[in-house]
Amino acid sequence: MAIEPKELTPRERMKIPRQPMPEQKPEIRRNNFDEVPLGYDEETAITEANRCLQCRIPHCIDGCPVNIDIPAFLKLVTRGEFAKAAQKIKETNVLPSICGRVCPQENQCENVCVLTKKYTPVAVGRLERFVADYERSHNLVVDPVIPPQTGCRVAVIGSGPAGLTVASEMAKRGHKVVVYEALHQPGGVLFYGIPRFRLPGDVIKSELAYLEKMGVEIHVNTVIGKLASPQELMDEMGFDAIFLGTGAGLPRFPGVEGENFNGVYSANEYLTRLNLMRADNFPHSATPVYCGKRVAVFGAGNTAMDSARTSIRMGPEDVTVYYRRTREEAPARNEELEHAMQEGVNFEWLTAPVKFIGDDNYFVKKAVLQRMELGAPDESGRRRPLPIEGSEFEVDVNTVVFALGFGVNPLIIEATPGLETNKWGIVKASGETGMTSVDGVFAGGDIITGGATVILAMGQAKIAARGIHNWLIDKKGLDLPKEEAPVPASKAKKEKKEKK
Repeated sequence: MAIEPKELTPRERMKIPRQPMPEQKPEIRRNNFDEVPLGYDEETAITEANRCLQCRIPHCIDGCPVNIDIPAFLKLVTRGEFAKAAQKIKETNVLPSICGRVCPQENQCENVCVLTKKYTPVAVGRLERFVADYERSHNLVVDPVIPPQTGCRVAVIGSGPAGLTVASEMAKRGHKVVVYEALHQPGGVLFYGIPRFRLPGDVIKSELAYLEKMGVEIHVNTVIGKLASPQELMDEMGFDAIFLGTGAGLPRFPGVEGENFNGVYSANEYLTRLNLMRADNFPHSATPVYCGKRVAVFGAGNTAMDSARTSIRMGPEDVTVYYRRTREEAPARNEELEHAMQEGVNFEWLTAPVKFIGDDNYFVKKAVLQRMELGAPDESGRRRPLPIEGSEFEVDVNTVVFALGFGVNPLIIEATPGLETNKWGIVKASGETGMTSVDGVFAGGDIITGGATVILAMGQAKIAARGIHNWLIDKKGLDLPKEEAPVPASKAKKEKKEKK
Protein backbone atom coordinates (compact mmCIF):
# COMPACT_ATOMS: atom_id res chain seq x y z
CA MET A 1 0.00 0.00 0.00
CA ALA A 2 1.33 3.39 -0.97
CA ILE A 3 2.02 5.95 1.75
CA GLU A 4 2.15 9.69 1.46
CA PRO A 5 5.86 10.58 1.21
CA LYS A 6 7.29 13.13 3.59
CA GLU A 7 7.62 16.57 2.10
CA LEU A 8 11.25 17.30 2.85
CA THR A 9 13.36 20.21 1.73
CA PRO A 10 16.74 19.48 0.11
CA ARG A 11 18.42 20.71 3.29
CA GLU A 12 16.38 18.28 5.41
CA ARG A 13 17.21 15.43 3.04
CA MET A 14 20.91 16.17 3.21
CA LYS A 15 20.81 16.04 7.02
CA ILE A 16 19.59 12.41 6.99
CA PRO A 17 22.64 10.18 7.60
CA ARG A 18 23.30 7.22 5.32
CA GLN A 19 21.59 4.22 6.89
CA PRO A 20 23.94 1.41 7.98
CA MET A 21 23.44 -2.12 6.76
CA PRO A 22 22.76 -4.64 9.57
CA GLU A 23 25.09 -7.64 9.39
CA GLN A 24 25.89 -10.91 11.06
CA LYS A 25 28.53 -10.40 13.73
CA PRO A 26 32.03 -11.41 12.51
CA GLU A 27 32.55 -14.01 15.24
CA ILE A 28 29.33 -15.74 14.15
CA ARG A 29 29.45 -15.40 10.38
CA ARG A 30 33.02 -16.71 10.08
CA ASN A 31 31.59 -20.09 11.08
CA ASN A 32 28.78 -20.26 8.52
CA PHE A 33 28.03 -19.66 4.85
CA ASP A 34 24.86 -17.64 5.47
CA GLU A 35 24.56 -14.22 3.87
CA VAL A 36 26.51 -11.58 5.82
CA PRO A 37 24.39 -8.42 5.19
CA LEU A 38 20.90 -8.88 6.62
CA GLY A 39 19.16 -6.23 4.52
CA TYR A 40 17.17 -3.11 5.28
CA ASP A 41 13.72 -3.18 6.86
CA GLU A 42 10.90 -1.10 5.36
CA GLU A 43 11.36 1.90 7.62
CA THR A 44 15.12 2.04 7.02
CA ALA A 45 14.64 1.73 3.26
CA ILE A 46 12.19 4.64 3.18
CA THR A 47 14.52 6.75 5.32
CA GLU A 48 17.47 6.05 3.03
CA ALA A 49 15.46 6.69 -0.15
CA ASN A 50 14.37 10.05 1.27
CA ARG A 51 17.99 11.15 1.08
CA CYS A 52 17.70 11.33 -2.73
CA LEU A 53 17.47 14.94 -3.91
CA GLN A 54 15.69 13.98 -7.16
CA CYS A 55 18.23 15.99 -9.14
CA ARG A 56 17.09 17.71 -12.33
CA ILE A 57 20.13 16.22 -14.09
CA PRO A 58 20.44 12.67 -12.67
CA HIS A 59 24.08 11.72 -13.19
CA CYS A 60 23.41 8.49 -11.27
CA ILE A 61 21.55 7.10 -14.28
CA ASP A 62 24.56 7.66 -16.51
CA GLY A 63 26.79 6.18 -13.81
CA CYS A 64 24.85 2.91 -14.05
CA PRO A 65 26.10 0.68 -16.92
CA VAL A 66 22.54 -0.51 -17.57
CA ASN A 67 20.94 2.94 -17.12
CA ILE A 68 18.46 2.17 -14.34
CA ASP A 69 16.12 5.12 -13.69
CA ILE A 70 17.44 5.46 -10.15
CA PRO A 71 15.52 8.60 -9.07
CA ALA A 72 12.24 7.04 -10.24
CA PHE A 73 12.70 3.81 -8.31
CA LEU A 74 13.88 5.69 -5.20
CA LYS A 75 10.79 7.91 -5.32
CA LEU A 76 8.62 4.79 -5.37
CA VAL A 77 10.48 3.53 -2.29
CA THR A 78 9.69 6.75 -0.42
CA ARG A 79 6.00 6.07 -1.14
CA GLY A 80 6.25 2.51 0.17
CA GLU A 81 5.59 1.11 -3.30
CA PHE A 82 8.39 -1.40 -3.07
CA ALA A 83 7.17 -3.91 -5.66
CA LYS A 84 6.60 -1.12 -8.19
CA ALA A 85 10.15 0.06 -7.48
CA ALA A 86 11.46 -3.41 -8.29
CA GLN A 87 9.44 -3.45 -11.49
CA LYS A 88 10.83 -0.05 -12.45
CA ILE A 89 14.38 -1.45 -12.10
CA LYS A 90 13.45 -4.49 -14.19
CA GLU A 91 12.66 -2.24 -17.13
CA THR A 92 16.41 -2.06 -17.71
CA ASN A 93 17.94 -4.67 -15.36
CA VAL A 94 16.54 -8.17 -15.14
CA LEU A 95 18.87 -9.15 -12.24
CA PRO A 96 18.19 -6.59 -9.49
CA SER A 97 18.59 -8.97 -6.51
CA ILE A 98 22.01 -9.94 -7.81
CA CYS A 99 23.24 -6.50 -8.79
CA GLY A 100 22.09 -5.01 -5.50
CA ARG A 101 24.44 -7.42 -3.76
CA VAL A 102 27.59 -7.71 -5.86
CA CYS A 103 27.92 -4.59 -8.04
CA PRO A 104 30.46 -1.91 -7.06
CA GLN A 105 27.96 0.93 -6.80
CA GLU A 106 30.55 3.01 -4.99
CA ASN A 107 32.46 3.29 -8.27
CA GLN A 108 29.42 3.80 -10.47
CA CYS A 109 26.01 5.29 -9.67
CA GLU A 110 26.87 6.23 -6.07
CA ASN A 111 30.18 7.73 -7.14
CA VAL A 112 28.43 10.47 -9.13
CA CYS A 113 25.64 11.12 -6.61
CA VAL A 114 25.54 14.86 -5.93
CA LEU A 115 25.55 14.17 -2.19
CA THR A 116 29.18 13.04 -2.41
CA LYS A 117 30.25 16.69 -2.69
CA LYS A 118 29.62 17.20 1.04
CA TYR A 119 28.02 14.03 2.38
CA THR A 120 27.76 10.31 1.66
CA PRO A 121 25.87 9.06 -1.42
CA VAL A 122 22.45 7.45 -1.38
CA ALA A 123 22.82 3.68 -0.80
CA VAL A 124 21.46 2.78 -4.24
CA GLY A 125 22.73 -0.81 -4.19
CA ARG A 126 21.25 -1.58 -0.79
CA LEU A 127 17.89 -0.18 -1.87
CA GLU A 128 17.98 -2.13 -5.14
CA ARG A 129 18.54 -5.29 -3.14
CA PHE A 130 15.75 -4.37 -0.70
CA VAL A 131 13.02 -3.81 -3.29
CA ALA A 132 13.94 -6.91 -5.28
CA ASP A 133 13.94 -9.06 -2.13
CA TYR A 134 10.65 -7.49 -1.00
CA GLU A 135 9.01 -8.27 -4.33
CA ARG A 136 10.18 -11.89 -4.18
CA SER A 137 9.46 -12.56 -0.48
CA HIS A 138 5.95 -11.10 -0.73
CA ASN A 139 5.10 -13.06 -3.91
CA LEU A 140 4.60 -9.85 -5.85
CA VAL A 141 6.71 -10.76 -8.88
CA VAL A 142 4.68 -9.92 -11.97
CA ASP A 143 4.99 -12.40 -14.80
CA PRO A 144 6.64 -10.80 -17.83
CA VAL A 145 4.57 -9.98 -20.89
CA ILE A 146 5.53 -12.21 -23.81
CA PRO A 147 5.74 -10.07 -26.98
CA PRO A 148 4.75 -11.24 -30.48
CA GLN A 149 7.39 -13.62 -31.80
CA THR A 150 9.62 -12.57 -34.69
CA GLY A 151 10.57 -16.09 -35.76
CA CYS A 152 14.27 -15.39 -35.17
CA ARG A 153 16.38 -17.73 -33.02
CA VAL A 154 19.38 -16.60 -30.97
CA ALA A 155 21.86 -18.91 -29.24
CA VAL A 156 23.55 -17.57 -26.11
CA ILE A 157 26.76 -19.33 -25.08
CA GLY A 158 27.26 -19.01 -21.33
CA SER A 159 24.75 -18.27 -18.58
CA GLY A 160 26.69 -15.68 -16.62
CA PRO A 161 25.64 -12.03 -16.24
CA ALA A 162 26.30 -11.14 -19.89
CA GLY A 163 24.55 -14.21 -21.28
CA LEU A 164 21.50 -13.84 -19.05
CA THR A 165 21.19 -10.16 -19.91
CA VAL A 166 21.31 -10.79 -23.66
CA ALA A 167 18.80 -13.61 -23.21
CA SER A 168 16.34 -11.32 -21.43
CA GLU A 169 16.83 -8.48 -23.92
CA MET A 170 16.27 -10.80 -26.87
CA ALA A 171 13.17 -12.30 -25.28
CA LYS A 172 11.76 -8.79 -24.67
CA ARG A 173 12.10 -8.14 -28.39
CA GLY A 174 10.25 -11.30 -29.37
CA HIS A 175 13.19 -13.47 -30.43
CA LYS A 176 13.45 -17.11 -29.37
CA VAL A 177 16.46 -17.61 -27.08
CA VAL A 178 18.32 -20.78 -26.13
CA VAL A 179 21.10 -20.50 -23.53
CA TYR A 180 23.86 -23.13 -23.39
CA GLU A 181 25.77 -23.60 -20.13
CA ALA A 182 28.81 -25.90 -19.83
CA LEU A 183 28.32 -26.66 -16.12
CA HIS A 184 25.44 -28.47 -14.46
CA GLN A 185 24.05 -25.31 -12.84
CA PRO A 186 23.13 -22.15 -14.77
CA GLY A 187 24.36 -18.80 -13.52
CA GLY A 188 28.00 -18.88 -14.60
CA VAL A 189 30.33 -16.91 -12.35
CA LEU A 190 27.34 -15.87 -10.23
CA PHE A 191 27.06 -19.45 -9.05
CA TYR A 192 30.57 -20.87 -9.18
CA GLY A 193 32.62 -17.75 -8.46
CA ILE A 194 30.72 -15.79 -5.80
CA PRO A 195 30.33 -17.37 -2.33
CA ARG A 196 26.86 -17.93 -0.89
CA PHE A 197 27.59 -15.56 2.02
CA ARG A 198 27.69 -12.79 -0.60
CA LEU A 199 25.11 -14.09 -3.07
CA PRO A 200 22.70 -16.82 -1.88
CA GLY A 201 21.82 -19.55 -4.34
CA ASP A 202 18.08 -19.05 -3.98
CA VAL A 203 18.48 -15.45 -5.14
CA ILE A 204 20.19 -16.60 -8.34
CA LYS A 205 17.60 -19.31 -8.93
CA SER A 206 14.72 -16.86 -8.56
CA GLU A 207 16.22 -14.55 -11.18
CA LEU A 208 16.71 -17.55 -13.49
CA ALA A 209 13.08 -18.58 -12.96
CA TYR A 210 11.97 -15.12 -14.09
CA LEU A 211 13.99 -15.50 -17.29
CA GLU A 212 12.39 -18.86 -18.00
CA LYS A 213 8.96 -17.21 -17.62
CA MET A 214 10.09 -14.85 -20.39
CA GLY A 215 10.40 -17.90 -22.63
CA VAL A 216 14.18 -18.31 -22.35
CA GLU A 217 15.28 -21.94 -22.71
CA ILE A 218 18.38 -22.99 -20.72
CA HIS A 219 20.43 -26.13 -21.42
CA VAL A 220 23.11 -27.20 -18.92
CA ASN A 221 25.99 -29.69 -19.31
CA THR A 222 26.46 -28.42 -22.87
CA VAL A 223 29.99 -27.44 -23.87
CA ILE A 224 29.78 -25.38 -27.03
CA GLY A 225 33.10 -25.70 -28.77
CA LYS A 226 33.08 -29.45 -28.17
CA LEU A 227 29.53 -30.63 -28.85
CA ALA A 228 28.99 -28.03 -31.56
CA SER A 229 30.73 -24.93 -32.86
CA PRO A 230 29.02 -21.54 -33.16
CA GLN A 231 28.98 -21.96 -36.92
CA GLU A 232 27.30 -25.37 -36.59
CA LEU A 233 24.67 -23.78 -34.35
CA MET A 234 23.78 -21.51 -37.24
CA ASP A 235 24.27 -23.90 -40.16
CA GLU A 236 22.80 -27.09 -38.67
CA MET A 237 20.59 -26.02 -35.77
CA GLY A 238 18.91 -23.03 -37.35
CA PHE A 239 20.08 -20.18 -35.16
CA ASP A 240 20.17 -16.77 -36.80
CA ALA A 241 22.69 -15.17 -34.43
CA ILE A 242 25.11 -16.21 -31.69
CA PHE A 243 26.16 -14.38 -28.54
CA LEU A 244 29.41 -15.40 -26.84
CA GLY A 245 29.24 -14.78 -23.11
CA THR A 246 31.59 -17.44 -21.80
CA GLY A 247 33.47 -15.10 -19.48
CA ALA A 248 37.12 -15.29 -18.51
CA GLY A 249 37.73 -18.50 -16.62
CA LEU A 250 41.31 -19.28 -17.62
CA PRO A 251 43.41 -19.02 -14.43
CA ARG A 252 46.68 -17.13 -14.21
CA PHE A 253 49.69 -18.33 -12.24
CA PRO A 254 52.83 -16.34 -11.47
CA GLY A 255 55.17 -18.88 -13.06
CA VAL A 256 57.26 -19.57 -9.96
CA GLU A 257 58.90 -22.81 -8.89
CA GLY A 258 56.62 -25.21 -7.02
CA GLU A 259 53.30 -23.72 -8.08
CA ASN A 260 52.21 -27.18 -9.32
CA PHE A 261 52.41 -28.85 -5.89
CA ASN A 262 49.32 -30.44 -4.39
CA GLY A 263 47.41 -27.96 -2.30
CA VAL A 264 47.99 -25.12 -4.78
CA TYR A 265 44.83 -23.89 -6.49
CA SER A 266 43.67 -21.24 -8.85
CA ALA A 267 40.88 -19.20 -7.28
CA ASN A 268 38.63 -20.44 -10.08
CA GLU A 269 39.06 -24.10 -9.12
CA TYR A 270 39.02 -23.41 -5.39
CA LEU A 271 35.82 -21.39 -5.45
CA THR A 272 34.09 -23.68 -7.95
CA ARG A 273 34.75 -26.68 -5.74
CA LEU A 274 33.31 -24.87 -2.74
CA ASN A 275 30.51 -22.75 -4.23
CA LEU A 276 29.18 -25.05 -6.93
CA MET A 277 30.32 -28.49 -5.79
CA ARG A 278 29.88 -27.78 -2.04
CA ALA A 279 33.28 -29.14 -1.03
CA ASP A 280 32.68 -27.57 2.40
CA ASN A 281 30.16 -30.36 2.97
CA PHE A 282 32.46 -33.24 1.96
CA PRO A 283 32.05 -36.26 2.26
CA HIS A 284 28.31 -35.59 1.94
CA SER A 285 29.12 -33.82 -1.33
CA ALA A 286 30.98 -35.53 -4.15
CA THR A 287 33.88 -33.08 -4.53
CA PRO A 288 36.54 -32.49 -1.86
CA VAL A 289 38.92 -29.58 -1.45
CA TYR A 290 42.10 -29.59 0.63
CA CYS A 291 42.20 -26.73 3.13
CA GLY A 292 45.15 -27.06 5.51
CA LYS A 293 45.94 -25.28 8.75
CA ARG A 294 47.67 -22.34 7.08
CA VAL A 295 46.17 -20.81 3.92
CA ALA A 296 47.92 -18.28 1.70
CA VAL A 297 45.91 -16.26 -0.83
CA PHE A 298 47.80 -14.22 -3.44
CA GLY A 299 46.04 -11.18 -4.90
CA ALA A 300 43.84 -8.43 -3.47
CA GLY A 301 40.82 -8.21 -5.75
CA ASN A 302 37.27 -9.28 -4.95
CA THR A 303 38.07 -12.85 -5.99
CA ALA A 304 40.96 -12.93 -3.53
CA MET A 305 38.65 -11.69 -0.77
CA ASP A 306 36.11 -14.37 -1.72
CA SER A 307 38.85 -17.01 -1.53
CA ALA A 308 40.18 -15.78 1.82
CA ARG A 309 36.76 -15.36 3.44
CA THR A 310 35.69 -18.78 2.17
CA SER A 311 38.87 -20.28 3.62
CA ILE A 312 38.18 -18.74 7.02
CA ARG A 313 34.89 -20.65 7.09
CA MET A 314 36.75 -23.92 6.50
CA GLY A 315 38.34 -23.62 9.96
CA PRO A 316 42.12 -23.26 9.42
CA GLU A 317 44.43 -21.75 12.04
CA ASP A 318 45.51 -18.90 9.78
CA VAL A 319 44.47 -17.28 6.49
CA THR A 320 46.77 -14.61 5.08
CA VAL A 321 46.37 -12.51 1.95
CA TYR A 322 49.63 -11.52 0.23
CA TYR A 323 49.69 -8.64 -2.23
CA ARG A 324 52.64 -7.09 -4.02
CA ARG A 325 51.26 -3.55 -3.67
CA THR A 326 49.66 -1.70 -0.75
CA ARG A 327 46.06 -1.57 0.41
CA GLU A 328 45.63 1.73 -1.45
CA GLU A 329 46.20 -0.10 -4.76
CA ALA A 330 44.10 -3.17 -3.88
CA PRO A 331 41.33 -3.60 -6.48
CA ALA A 332 38.84 -5.17 -4.05
CA ARG A 333 35.84 -3.22 -2.83
CA ASN A 334 36.45 -1.53 0.53
CA GLU A 335 33.49 -3.41 1.96
CA GLU A 336 35.06 -6.74 1.00
CA LEU A 337 38.44 -5.78 2.50
CA GLU A 338 36.78 -4.67 5.72
CA HIS A 339 34.66 -7.82 5.95
CA ALA A 340 37.74 -9.98 5.46
CA MET A 341 39.63 -8.16 8.21
CA GLN A 342 36.64 -8.35 10.57
CA GLU A 343 36.47 -12.11 10.02
CA GLY A 344 40.11 -12.65 10.93
CA VAL A 345 41.92 -12.66 7.58
CA ASN A 346 45.50 -11.37 7.90
CA PHE A 347 47.15 -9.17 5.27
CA GLU A 348 50.78 -8.90 4.20
CA TRP A 349 51.17 -5.96 1.83
CA LEU A 350 54.15 -5.42 -0.50
CA THR A 351 54.86 -9.15 -0.61
CA ALA A 352 55.20 -11.50 -3.59
CA PRO A 353 55.93 -15.25 -4.01
CA VAL A 354 59.38 -16.42 -5.12
CA LYS A 355 58.90 -20.18 -4.93
CA PHE A 356 57.13 -22.97 -3.05
CA ILE A 357 58.60 -25.96 -1.23
CA GLY A 358 56.84 -29.31 -1.01
CA ASP A 359 57.07 -32.39 1.19
CA ASP A 360 57.88 -35.95 0.12
CA ASN A 361 54.27 -36.44 -1.06
CA TYR A 362 54.41 -33.31 -3.25
CA PHE A 363 52.13 -31.28 -1.02
CA VAL A 364 53.07 -27.65 -0.53
CA LYS A 365 54.54 -26.98 2.93
CA LYS A 366 56.41 -23.64 2.66
CA ALA A 367 56.32 -20.45 0.63
CA VAL A 368 59.41 -18.37 -0.06
CA LEU A 369 58.31 -14.73 -0.25
CA GLN A 370 59.98 -11.43 -1.02
CA ARG A 371 59.30 -7.90 0.15
CA MET A 372 58.48 -5.29 -2.48
CA GLU A 373 58.59 -1.52 -2.80
CA LEU A 374 56.63 0.74 -5.12
CA GLY A 375 58.38 2.43 -8.02
CA ALA A 376 57.06 4.60 -10.85
CA PRO A 377 53.51 4.05 -12.18
CA ASP A 378 53.06 1.33 -14.83
CA GLU A 379 50.63 1.26 -17.78
CA SER A 380 47.70 0.72 -15.39
CA GLY A 381 48.49 3.99 -13.62
CA ARG A 382 49.42 2.21 -10.41
CA ARG A 383 52.95 2.31 -9.04
CA ARG A 384 54.99 -0.67 -10.19
CA PRO A 385 56.05 -3.12 -7.44
CA LEU A 386 59.82 -3.72 -7.36
CA PRO A 387 61.55 -6.53 -5.40
CA ILE A 388 63.82 -5.56 -2.50
CA GLU A 389 67.08 -7.45 -2.83
CA GLY A 390 67.87 -9.74 0.08
CA SER A 391 64.40 -9.51 1.61
CA GLU A 392 63.33 -13.13 1.06
CA PHE A 393 61.72 -15.05 3.92
CA GLU A 394 59.84 -18.32 4.44
CA VAL A 395 56.39 -19.06 5.86
CA ASP A 396 54.64 -22.36 6.50
CA VAL A 397 51.66 -22.96 4.19
CA ASN A 398 49.42 -25.95 3.53
CA THR A 399 47.03 -24.43 0.99
CA VAL A 400 47.78 -21.78 -1.62
CA VAL A 401 45.18 -19.94 -3.72
CA PHE A 402 46.17 -17.71 -6.62
CA ALA A 403 43.67 -14.94 -7.39
CA LEU A 404 45.73 -13.05 -9.95
CA GLY A 405 43.08 -12.44 -12.57
CA PHE A 406 41.81 -14.60 -15.41
CA GLY A 407 42.22 -14.98 -19.13
CA VAL A 408 39.74 -16.07 -21.78
CA ASN A 409 39.37 -19.81 -22.25
CA PRO A 410 40.54 -20.56 -25.81
CA LEU A 411 38.00 -23.36 -26.39
CA ILE A 412 35.27 -21.24 -27.96
CA ILE A 413 37.83 -19.16 -29.87
CA GLU A 414 39.48 -22.21 -31.40
CA ALA A 415 36.05 -23.51 -32.40
CA THR A 416 35.18 -20.29 -34.24
CA PRO A 417 37.37 -19.81 -37.34
CA GLY A 418 37.96 -16.16 -38.20
CA LEU A 419 37.22 -14.91 -34.68
CA GLU A 420 39.73 -12.14 -34.02
CA THR A 421 41.39 -11.64 -30.63
CA ASN A 422 44.04 -9.32 -29.28
CA LYS A 423 47.49 -10.46 -28.17
CA TRP A 424 46.09 -11.61 -24.80
CA GLY A 425 43.45 -13.83 -26.41
CA ILE A 426 40.58 -11.47 -25.62
CA VAL A 427 37.86 -11.42 -28.27
CA LYS A 428 37.55 -8.22 -30.29
CA ALA A 429 34.02 -6.83 -30.56
CA SER A 430 32.54 -3.56 -31.74
CA GLY A 431 31.87 -1.14 -28.90
CA GLU A 432 28.75 0.07 -30.71
CA THR A 433 27.15 -3.23 -31.73
CA GLY A 434 28.98 -6.07 -29.98
CA MET A 435 29.62 -7.73 -33.36
CA THR A 436 32.82 -9.77 -33.62
CA SER A 437 34.85 -10.37 -36.77
CA VAL A 438 32.51 -13.26 -37.64
CA ASP A 439 29.22 -12.27 -39.26
CA GLY A 440 26.31 -12.99 -36.94
CA VAL A 441 28.50 -13.73 -33.92
CA PHE A 442 28.39 -11.17 -31.11
CA ALA A 443 30.19 -11.05 -27.76
CA GLY A 444 30.14 -9.24 -24.43
CA GLY A 445 31.25 -9.47 -20.82
CA ASP A 446 34.58 -10.82 -19.60
CA ILE A 447 35.29 -12.52 -22.93
CA ILE A 448 35.89 -9.04 -24.43
CA THR A 449 37.46 -7.44 -21.33
CA GLY A 450 39.46 -10.26 -19.77
CA GLY A 451 37.69 -9.77 -16.45
CA ALA A 452 35.55 -6.98 -15.02
CA THR A 453 32.37 -6.64 -12.94
CA VAL A 454 28.91 -8.16 -13.17
CA ILE A 455 27.25 -4.86 -14.03
CA LEU A 456 29.82 -3.89 -16.69
CA ALA A 457 29.27 -7.26 -18.34
CA MET A 458 25.55 -6.58 -18.31
CA GLY A 459 26.05 -3.11 -19.80
CA GLN A 460 28.08 -4.58 -22.67
CA ALA A 461 25.44 -7.27 -23.13
CA LYS A 462 22.72 -4.65 -23.56
CA ILE A 463 24.79 -3.02 -26.32
CA ALA A 464 25.21 -6.40 -28.00
CA ALA A 465 21.50 -7.15 -27.66
CA ARG A 466 20.64 -3.94 -29.48
CA GLY A 467 23.25 -4.84 -32.12
CA ILE A 468 21.82 -8.34 -32.57
CA HIS A 469 18.28 -7.01 -32.87
CA ASN A 470 19.21 -4.47 -35.53
CA TRP A 471 21.28 -7.05 -37.39
CA LEU A 472 18.35 -9.48 -37.39
CA ILE A 473 16.07 -6.77 -38.78
CA ASP A 474 18.41 -6.44 -41.77
CA LYS A 475 19.07 -10.15 -42.21
CA LYS A 476 15.48 -11.35 -41.90
CA GLY A 477 13.78 -8.26 -43.34
CA LEU A 478 11.71 -7.76 -40.20
CA ASP A 479 9.10 -5.02 -40.31
CA LEU A 480 10.43 -3.45 -37.11
CA PRO A 481 12.11 -0.11 -36.43
CA LYS A 482 15.82 -0.17 -35.66
CA GLU A 483 16.91 0.86 -32.20
CA GLU A 484 19.27 3.72 -31.44
CA ALA A 485 21.69 3.87 -28.54
CA PRO A 486 19.98 5.51 -25.54
CA VAL A 487 20.72 9.19 -24.99
CA PRO A 488 22.53 9.76 -21.66
CA ALA A 489 19.99 10.81 -19.05
CA SER A 490 21.91 13.94 -18.11
CA LYS A 491 22.06 15.02 -21.77
CA ALA A 492 18.35 14.29 -22.32
CA LYS A 493 17.36 16.33 -19.27
CA LYS A 494 19.59 19.19 -20.37
CA GLU A 495 18.15 19.19 -23.91
CA LYS A 496 14.61 19.13 -22.55
CA LYS A 497 15.38 22.07 -20.32
CA GLU A 498 16.90 24.04 -23.21
CA LYS A 499 13.79 23.43 -25.39
CA LYS A 500 11.60 24.89 -22.65
